[in-house]
Amino acid sequence: MSFYEVYKNFNSFDFEDFFKRVTGERVKKLITKNRLNGFDYLALLSPAAGKHLEEMAWRARRLTVQHFGRVMMLYTPLYLSNFCVNHCVYCGFQVKNRLERKKLTPLEVEREARIIASTGLKHILILTGESRRESPVSYIRACVEILKKYFTSISIEIYPLEEEEYAELIATGVDGLTIYQEAYDENIYARLHPAGPKRNYRFRLEAPERACRAGMRAVNVGALLGLHDWRSEAFFTGLHANYLQDTFPEAEVSISPPRMRPHLGGFQPEVEVGDKNLVQYMLAFRLYMPRGGITVSTREPAWLRDHLVKLGATRMSAGSCTVVGGRSGNEHDDGQFEISDERSVAEMARMLYGQGYQPVYKDWQMI
Repeated sequence: MSFYEVYKNFNSFDFEDFFKRVTGERVKKLITKNRLNGFDYLALLSPAAGKHLEEMAWRARRLTVQHFGRVMMLYTPLYLSNFCVNHCVYCGFQVKNRLERKKLTPLEVEREARIIASTGLKHILILTGESRRESPVSYIRACVEILKKYFTSISIEIYPLEEEEYAELIATGVDGLTIYQEAYDENIYARLHPAGPKRNYRFRLEAPERACRAGMRAVNVGALLGLHDWRSEAFFTGLHANYLQDTFPEAEVSISPPRMRPHLGGFQPEVEVGDKNLVQYMLAFRLYMPRGGITVSTREPAWLRDHLVKLGATRMSAGSCTVVGGRSGNEHDDGQFEISDERSVAEMARMLYGQGYQPVYKDWQMI
């Protein structure tokens, strides 16, 4: 069994009818309930629950401090390559978009690593477009060999791999995986990915399971908000995270709730996901999975991220750049998307200290 079977159980589920039957009284009871099931979580995502965000926020804050303390893990992304063979209609790197394609050389990887390391960060997320020819596993492995001289934790956000390939990268020094399903609705997913290897819905969906079987320490999943109804996508993301935590209790499981940002190609999201929607999603997930991590990236504006510190977030990016080699050059090239919060690592740290939180640059060390 895999999460795909869990997802298929909801093929004919009527979300609209379920939400109509959620009452304010039920929501109030769920906010104080110790252990929530999947349908409880879905009820907290309902329009009715949107009227009780303040009560949800107080409970979410207490749970987050209880399980994580007043700390925030900081990390930053490093784009190694933007070569891609996919036709994802919402992505700036998709194959049809005209942009300068680039892959970092070993010297350039080291140059970027030194710049990032000078900020004090010890956790890094490396990204590539989906091109096995231009960014094969052997290339990623060579980059990790360089990067592990500077960072104690290296996560990957690349194309989905086979189990033995994840094991190969883990042996080299990778300890975390971020992979977005983009859209959990299988029909919507097919429309958004008209061609390319990413069109294989199930292979992507089951990538976190293959990584966990290979021994991945941390796994982060999510849907790109704006591509489909946010409530059902948040629901399946939470179910996915919970399934992974139950199936692989030794893994550290987290979610990301990224919203669409402007990018090369100009695709406009079909669904508007407002700030209140995002907050409700995060609060509901925190009540559903008190020990689950929540990552908030620089897609979100600074003022909103400041407020999300006390609403369940456990991990934030800082000093971000979505351009390949953008820290040491090529800063005018096209990135994967436009960053909203451009604050440096030092500026993020000052903000956290100002709220009584401790920025954490390192919480993991490979033996």
